[in-house]
Parts: sequence; C-alpha cells; structure tokens
Amino acid sequence: MSTTPFSVSGKTAIITGAGSGICLSFASLLLSRGCNVAIADLALRPEAQELVAKYSNNSGSSSSPRAIFIETDVTSWPALSQMIEKTLAEFGAFDILCPGAGVYEPHWSNFWHPPGSPLSRDDPAAGHYALLDINLTHPIRATQLALSHWLYPRAGSPQAPASATNPKCVVHISSVAGQLPNFVAPLYGASKFAITGFVRCMAKLEGAHGVRVSAVAPGVVRTPLWTEHPEKMINLDAEQDGWVTPEEVADAMLRCVEDAGVPGGSVLEVGKNSTRLVGVLNDPGPDMDPAGGLVVRNLDKGVAEVKEWLGDEKVWGGSRP
Repeated sequence: MSTTPFSVSGKTAIITGAGSGICLSFASLLLSRGCNVAIADLALRPEAQELVAKYSNNSGSSSSPRAIFIETDVTSWPALSQMIEKTLAEFGAFDILCPGAGVYEPHWSNFWHPPGSPLSRDDPAAGHYALLDINLTHPIRATQLALSHWLYPRAGSPQAPASATNPKCVVHISSVAGQLPNFVAPLYGASKFAITGFVRCMAKLEGAHGVRVSAVAPGVVRTPLWTEHPEKMINLDAEQDGWVTPEEVADAMLRCVEDAGVPGGSVLEVGKNSTRLVGVLNDPGPDMDPAGGLVVRNLDKGVAEVKEWLGDEKVWGGSRP
C-alpha cells in the first residue's frame, strides 16, 4: 500500500532538543516551508529564542506557520505526554514527530565514569543511565505516544486517524556511531545502534498504517555538543577533519519526511556534502576518510584518556556499592 505524497506545508511538527544544534536547524527549515513547530526542550539558546519570537507572532494568521516552546524534560514520561497535549491544545493536531534530543557521552553519564565515581551523576540506586534515558528511552516512548494519538484520535479531535491517505512521519536521529564501534563512547554508540535497530523494526508501519519511521545518521556535526566541549574536541583535528553542518542534516531530515525514495525503516547517512541510504544487510560502511565528516582522525587521544580513567582507582575502585 503506497501512501499519499507528503508535504510539510500546513502541517505541525513536534521536535525535542530543538533549543540548539541539529534540531534547531530542522525547526527553522520546517517553519520556512510553512510548517508549525512545537519546540520541546529544557531551555532555548539565544538563536532558538529568536526563532520562536520570529514565528510566535503569527497567531492572527491561519496561513502563516507558528512556533511555540514547551519546556520539557524528555527523561520524564509524564512530561512527554504533556508535550503532546500542549501541542494538541495549540494546534489541534500534529503530523511529524522528531524525538531528537540527545547527548554525546558527557562525563556525568559515561560508561567510563561508573555510577558512584566522582564525576558521575548517574545514581547507583536509580538503576538507569541518564544518557540512555535521553538518547534511547525517550525517542522510543515518544514514538509510542505519537502512534497512540495518530492511530486512535480522541472523540471530537480534529486529528484524523493515520492512513495511506493521511500519512504521518517520525524522524529519529541515529549516527554513524550506530554503524562503527566506538571505544571512547560505548553508551552513546549503544544508544545509536539501538535507534537504528528500532527504526528498522518500524519499517512495516508505513505500509500498514501510513506512518513512516526513519532516521538520519550524521557524522561529526558542527554544533555546541562538540564545539563547546574540549573533552570531545581532542578526538578530532578541527582544521583538517570534515565537519557536517546542522543545515545539511536538517535537509536530510526533510528528505526523510517528504522523499518517497526514503521509505519507512530507512537510515540516511549524512556526511560532509554527501548523503546515502545505509543498507540493512551487507552495507559497505561509512567513508573512513576524516575529511568526509563521518569519522575523526585523533580518536587515539580519546582512547588514551579512557585508559587513564581505567587506571584510576578513585574512578573504578570507589564506584562499587
């Protein structure tokens, strides 16, 4: 069963993590194409505040896109439900979900800093890692919630059920780290392998119910997640390594929504000036030239840092219950 061609114009999107980085660029692109956007994040960087301000004054016009900010802790399931309820209250319905909030193995939730060690904020008594709550559990739960609203709208809701003639879209953010092992960031890598796997498992939803679930898999993207964290910047050569721009990733995300050549279950890899569909089986893997923006050339420095942590009894010996 083929679905009706999808255009973002006149639609409404919910994007988590759009207070900065890749998801902010995606929000900006959607708004420029006539799509309403609900930005769900803990806070907005100045550039995100400007975007919301620019598009929040269109409330008197039904034809102009609008942007709203919903303060959201994506690790909270009630907060994710509230995010959707506020979007429905504002716009009546939504058509696109991008659960894009994510972190890259910060020291406070890092496999190499176990819960209970000095730099970790993962509580040993809590029984879960903050990074996995953000990068993995939140996008899976948000997808579930969206499906519940799309497949079975409430009585009296203007939200018509999803179908081949009323398609909906979920765009996840995986990573090249979901294709290659990364000793430096195993929790991050595991979360992105899992997102890729989850998206593959959702492939049949498009044919069965008109809901396309796909993902982008960017390489090294020039965002604050990298540039404002010196502990991450040691892994690359900022002058020689290729950078992927947030705008390039946003363009690929738009393809995931609108391009019939990127069907449900697809993972669209995004390098510097290049994109490609990642094969489910026997994929050749990403381009290993650091100039292509998919890998970094100084990963050995990050590996050396991990080895220092492994040799520190304060980090490992003191982390046991």
